[in-house]
Amino acid sequence: MSKDSSKNTVVYGLSTEGYQIASSLAIRGYKVSLIDEAARMAITLKPEIASSYANVSSLMEDEPLLSLEPIDLAVKDASYVFFAPKIRKVGQDAKADCQIKLRDAIRALGKGCSVIYCLPTGIGGNSENIAMIEHVTGLSANSDFHYYYIPLTTSNPFPKEIIVGSTDTLNNSDISKLLTHQNMFEKLIVVDVASAEFIHAIKVLNLYSGTASVLEIFKHARGNNIGEGAYGLFTDIYLDDISDGLYDLRAISASLTGAGPLMYLVNGTIKATEGYVKHLIDRIRDTLKNRDLKASRTKVLVAWTLDVNEMRGDKIELMHSLESRLKDYIGDVELQYGSKLELYPSDKTIVIVACSKYDLNHIQTKSNNVSDAIIMQANPACHIVG
Repeated sequence: MSKDSSKNTVVYGLSTEGYQIASSLAIRGYKVSLIDEAARMAITLKPEIASSYANVSSLMEDEPLLSLEPIDLAVKDASYVFFAPKIRKVGQDAKADCQIKLRDAIRALGKGCSVIYCLPTGIGGNSENIAMIEHVTGLSANSDFHYYYIPLTTSNPFPKEIIVGSTDTLNNSDISKLLTHQNMFEKLIVVDVASAEFIHAIKVLNLYSGTASVLEIFKHARGNNIGEGAYGLFTDIYLDDISDGLYDLRAISASLTGAGPLMYLVNGTIKATEGYVKHLIDRIRDTLKNRDLKASRTKVLVAWTLDVNEMRGDKIELMHSLESRLKDYIGDVELQYGSKLELYPSDKTIVIVACSKYDLNHIQTKSNNVSDAIIMQANPACHIVG
């Protein structure tokens, strides 16, 4: 074992991303403690456990016997503390929840430790984090502790190349050794923290403002004869993809003040994403009307294979919003958000809403059980299969 891998590493958050970091480091020989923020205990993650469980869901389902210790004891001896908790609040409440959990994570922080913040903060959020760490611990950034900002994405937490925000861009050999590896990041691009915030915000807006434009334009498809040419270009954008950046967009929005083009762009993108749920429900209603089907004789099955352990909770919130609003119109609504889709014959007409490409493929392998089901893709055109 190398001298560097003997350093204690703490990952705060029993999330998908947190477990991926913890297991990757444990397999490489680092001493890793994974903190379950709900139970407020640190789990000692040994290499054999990390190798046996591919993800946090399988670890939690199997409940193997693990060594436990109090959070403060684990953090006190840590050289690195990754902050990757599950946040289930939205908007300003999410920011408050992050601050409470960050305070919990760093309360016992020792001198010489590095804090790696893995959630998006919006513009200026890391300055607030650093100020809070200094206030709670009495330590000073750079001289007593180092701070890094690595906003991991949901769909690809370990891209080959990653932007790292650092409070000290000249001294990063330790963090490079820790993170640069074939099963983590192959290349780090270290910039100052403010630049990392700007780069992440630009990437998020580039991707999701374009998607929001597609959603808004396709709302005009109702009543128009939209050909397969227009539809075919956007067939693979689903509700699951649309909502990937909601947490990040809301974090950016919460960090902005005053009115201006950027605020309008961010909030317009959020509203387009949130408004898609109403559009989807309207298209379901149109479908029932066009086929002379009564809502009371219809069952809607929402198929959305969500990762319930990811850091961001906005998809889960959006899914429950879809369920609640559907129930206002159609009483019989069922969520199936695991990987085990179950379809049974019914005396009602079944409408299945496929919220991702994975769910559509899964439905099509099972739909022989309910041959007359209406399958609607939750994409911009709300296309009906078959």
